[in-house]
Amino acid sequence: MSEYFIYYTEASLVCVIIFGIMLGRDLLSVDRQDKQIKYDHALIAFMLYFVSDAIWAAVIAGMLPRNHFTVLSTNFANCVLMSAITYCWLRYVMAVEQVPYRDKRLCKVLLLLPFVASTVALIVTYLIAPRVLLSEGLELQPPYSAFQITVPCVYIAAVLGYAVKRARREENPIESRKHLFVGLFPLMVILGGLIQVLLLPETPIFCFCCAILMLLFYISAMDTQISTDPLTALNNRGQLLHYTSVKANIRREGRRTYVVMFDINDFKAINDTYGHAEGDRALILVADSLRSVLRNRSTPTFLARYGGDEFILIVHPASDDEIEPLIAEIRGQIEARCRKEQAPYILSIGAGYDELAAKDDTFQRCMQRADDRLYVDKARQKELGGTVIRA
Repeated sequence: MSEYFIYYTEASLVCVIIFGIMLGRDLLSVDRQDKQIKYDHALIAFMLYFVSDAIWAAVIAGMLPRNHFTVLSTNFANCVLMSAITYCWLRYVMAVEQVPYRDKRLCKVLLLLPFVASTVALIVTYLIAPRVLLSEGLELQPPYSAFQITVPCVYIAAVLGYAVKRARREENPIESRKHLFVGLFPLMVILGGLIQVLLLPETPIFCFCCAILMLLFYISAMDTQISTDPLTALNNRGQLLHYTSVKANIRREGRRTYVVMFDINDFKAINDTYGHAEGDRALILVADSLRSVLRNRSTPTFLARYGGDEFILIVHPASDDEIEPLIAEIRGQIEARCRKEQAPYILSIGAGYDELAAKDDTFQRCMQRADDRLYVDKARQKELGGTVIRA
């Protein structure tokens, strides 16, 4: 049993160290976003669980006395911390998916309610009828297991349901896989726990599974940071190159492929008049407008910030009649957002597009043609008034 304790404790300690390294790296980051903070909360919950589980292993191995206090405290801690892990992961997923109502007080209360209710019910049950949870021989009873899995299952179901819903609505296969990975993560962790309980109870498979999956997810998150424009949260130029390198992404069976280039008219005037902070706000406003319009359409698309005040959209309509109305809707959305946010300008954008034609045509040539048409349209938009600066 002492060998079991040493092996189990070493595994838990290694996991705590790995998670501590990830946590330390995040805490030292100069740009801590909301999703990063929520991820760190999950890391802390995991670390506390591993410490508690290692103490329970010491009780099982006889390294600590097996009495009412040690059995009760370690198992109650494991139960509460397992609920905390799944709760933190749900909060993280909502931050990743940018759920608009996630920070509203009512939403926070509703999300926390199952965790708090289960913890209170566990304590009250023990105070009223302790033998329901723990026998005279200090053996855990089935109702304890019900408390341990009920709330985590509720949070896991919420994460999985939301992630699958987003994945099914996402036409970009890269983004769809990201949604599924976030949603399936807690299921894969639970699977590791079941394998340990049912097949290899003396092996810390749950601990190893958590560490491996969190490392994979951490690496994936780092890749996302590398491929995402930090200002607008759109795909960056590197991700554009990655996306267009896959033939199946730019040539969809039964659909056409158009490349659309956007550019903000008189962008330099915004920076010169109001400063670069307001220029950044204008870029974010355009990015949010593009996202808003595309989110409400079923047509497959890929959107990226190409550089500076230029954006690129790859769209796969069923017919070419969809492009002009799409551009008009985007322009209308940008104007509406400028007025809604009381921006000191009404943004105007130039738009140029062209179709990826025969098999020997390439994305680069198509993009160049779209870019040429962009500057023709920019001249036309300026004749119509361009961006209105309210100096």
